[in-house]
Order: sequence, then structure tokens, then C-alpha cells
Amino acid sequence: MAVRAVRGAVQLERDEAGHMDEQVGALLTAVLERNGLTADDLISIWFTATPDLHSDFPAAAARGLGISDVPLICAQELDIAGAMPRVVRILAHVESDRPRADIAHVYLGAAAALRKDIAQ
Repeated sequence: MAVRAVRGAVQLERDEAGHMDEQVGALLTAVLERNGLTADDLISIWFTATPDLHSDFPAAAARGLGISDVPLICAQELDIAGAMPRVVRILAHVESDRPRADIAHVYLGAAAALRKDIAQ
């Protein structure tokens, strides 16, 4: 079994805890489903949020999905002029037999514009 990294992002419509929980939960669910993974395959997840998001920790959405024994960490994304606002990004480390080229990176909604080269 190999260790793989999976990227993803979602843009929130507004900075509200319930909305963040819903959207980040949808992102994590899509990452697991599109890569044929379960919570047991997760090693760790890094979350970043743009500086305009203050309502909650993105990692709270993972805990809400029952991902309770996986190390999670949140950080603030760089504050770059002109960057897409209200974005939560993830970098998940997983155990998978899939070749690196077959990993599905998930960019939901408007966040797909961030990485057209790898978004699936």
C-alpha cells in the first residue's frame, strides 16, 4: 500500500459555520468517493482557509463526518491580492493502491478554476 496525497478545494458562498461544515463535508465526501477510499485509509488532512473565513475550523466538518482518529490541522492561506475569496483547501495523505496518476483531485464549484490542470 502506497502513501498518496490528494488535493481539493471548495469556495464558500458565505462565511457561516453551518455553510462551511456543509461544503467542506461535501468536499471530503467527494474526495473519499472519487478515490474509492474510506476513513480508515486516511493518514492526515491539512486544511487551509483564506483569511476572510472566520466562522469555524474547516476540520470540524471532518469530525462531523465521523473522522475522529485522523490527525487534522488548520492553517490560514496566504493573503494574496486578487486571490479567490472564501476558499477552503485540503491536502489529504492517504493509503491507496492507486497509481499517483489515477488519484482524483477534487475541486468543487467555482474552486475548479484554481487548478484546471488537475481538477476532476
